[in-house]
Amino acid sequence: MKQRTLISVISAITLASALSACGTPTRQQVGVGTGAVLGGVAGHAVTGGSTMGTVGGAAVGGLLGNEVAK
Repeated sequence: MKQRTLISVISAITLASALSACGTPTRQQVGVGTGAVLGGVAGHAVTGGSTMGTVGGAAVGGLLGNEVAK
């Protein structure tokens, strides 16, 4: 269980690092990315590792990050 969480967090950090190398992101892009990562981690934790919970959390987090960054 803890190994899956660790793998998910490492994957999210790796993805965020890879995307940040593509240029200077706008404030809104940073908000969406941060919201998606935090939402995905929260969704994974709340649903006990469910893939749908992780993806749903990332989607909701991305939308919230977009709205906060406006």
